[in-house]
Amino acid sequence: MKHFDVITIFPEMLEAVARHGITRRALEDGLFGLKTWDPRDFTTDAYRRVDDRPYGGGPGMVMMAEPLEAAIEAAAARQRDAGVARPLVVLMSPQGERLTERVVRELDGEAGLVIVAGRYEGVDERVVERRVDREISIGDYVTSGGELPAMVLIDCLVRRLPGSLNDARSACEDSFSAGLLDWPHYTRPEAWKGAAVPEVLLSGNHAAIARWRRKQALGRTWERRPDMLDESALSKEDRKLLEEYRDEHTLSPGRRPGRG
Repeated sequence: MKHFDVITIFPEMLEAVARHGITRRALEDGLFGLKTWDPRDFTTDAYRRVDDRPYGGGPGMVMMAEPLEAAIEAAAARQRDAGVARPLVVLMSPQGERLTERVVRELDGEAGLVIVAGRYEGVDERVVERRVDREISIGDYVTSGGELPAMVLIDCLVRRLPGSLNDARSACEDSFSAGLLDWPHYTRPEAWKGAAVPEVLLSGNHAAIARWRRKQALGRTWERRPDMLDESALSKEDRKLLEEYRDEHTLSPGRRPGRG
């Protein structure tokens, strides 16, 4: 079982993970454990205060070191009691490394994560230096707190757990899992508002379908995320497929098809 302990002043937000979709089923099946910890429960004043003004002035408030570290230690102790030798402490932060498929694969090997959902202007740096192993950002933008990023991270990791998906191939064929964007998907009806499903997908020729999907994945990545595509590292067959795609399309890399 994989363990997630989340430090948050809004523990009710994490109910979304426990109540819906793949994560709910995986939790009910015992594939992972989830517990939240409120730093307010580790305060010593009557107001249960977890934030204060920053030294040096400036707008906003900063999460205080003492209750935050106490919550982290309680969460880590729970995981150690559950058999996790060394829980990894992750701070969700705009200053962190960007969450990518590579980072998800690295974290996939961890038995337990203590995830700190920061709030306000940030977290007292002394806690970061003393207790945090990795800082992770879900993108170059700022959310109101770390709860949504924490849920994104948990979802990314849970779907990789064996048994979490109805079809184990789904995680392997997701966008980014092979370094490419996903290919287009179609379902019934075969014709809809003047647009038809590509004939190759109706052919029953599995080799032709696989080739078409690979070509579409390469082409989409070239169009939409050229930064992900190192053409010099492509195989001879992949280069051929990409050239075919370019011949069939007139878009420049980085452009999205328009919607008429």
